Amino acid sequence: MFRLLTIEFHKLKYNKASKVLSIIYFGLLTSIALIAAIKFEFGDFKLHLADAGIFNFPYIWHFNTYIAAILKFFLLLVIVSMMSNEYSYKTLKQNLIDGLSKKEFILSKFYTVIAFAAISTVFVFIVSLVLGLIYSDYNELAIITSDLEYLLAFFIKLVGFFSFGLFLGILVKRSAFAVGAMFVWLIAESMFKGYLYWQFKDIENTGDRVDSIMQFSPLEAMTNLIKEPFSRLGAVRSAANTMGETFTKSYSVEFTTILVVSVWIFIFIYLSYALLKKRDL
Repeated sequence: MFRLLTIEFHKLKYNKASKVLSIIYFGLLTSIALIAAIKFEFGDFKLHLADAGIFNFPYIWHFNTYIAAILKFFLLLVIVSMMSNEYSYKTLKQNLIDGLSKKEFILSKFYTVIAFAAISTVFVFIVSLVLGLIYSDYNELAIITSDLEYLLAFFIKLVGFFSFGLFLGILVKRSAFAVGAMFVWLIAESMFKGYLYWQFKDIENTGDRVDSIMQFSPLEAMTNLIKEPFSRLGAVRSAANTMGETFTKSYSVEFTTILVVSVWIFIFIYLSYALLKKRDL
């Protein structure tokens, strides 16, 4: 495992584009801290986001992992370019000539995906912990360590997303086309979801029926790992209550969703290997 990881990071070390994208990604993750400085003023109304409770434990784990997950596209570019470069610079063929099997080659890429996801998770954990210790109104250990499952969901989400990108990178061989294919898939899922809403429009609990089907699609399942945190915020709930609205949705990380995404990870890696094994390089 470490031998394969060493090979991959050695390649990335000399790839300027990958280094720049990685620096931008982790720089943006760090910039989450800048949210604390944002203040809104509308006449007599003043809102300081840090005082609104977004950095309170344990809510901060939910909020920061959700925001950080939006930035995953920067590392996706690293993953797909990492694969496309193998074809462009003929390093894939050279690795196989040097004795690396196709199985080991795919594993090396998958280990890199896991490494990127793990580093990102640890990074978000540190940033969130520091922000929470500075701004949170609740610093009891039991409160700090609750809701840490969002970090697990964040890790699984990144592994799933990057594994999908890895498969597309192998499938189309060009990073731009791979990213384009990802967006096409996203649009296709959205269109299918819209079709389901139209198909079940006359059925009671249409949304629940659609969600029960869409939860098995890859991108939707990854999205469901970390649900939007904004309606969970106390200030938002209070404002909704004054207007007679209530939120009944569940924000928890569900085991079934983790299982669905894990199955997709296996499918993407297996298809990547099957595709590479079938091709004449």
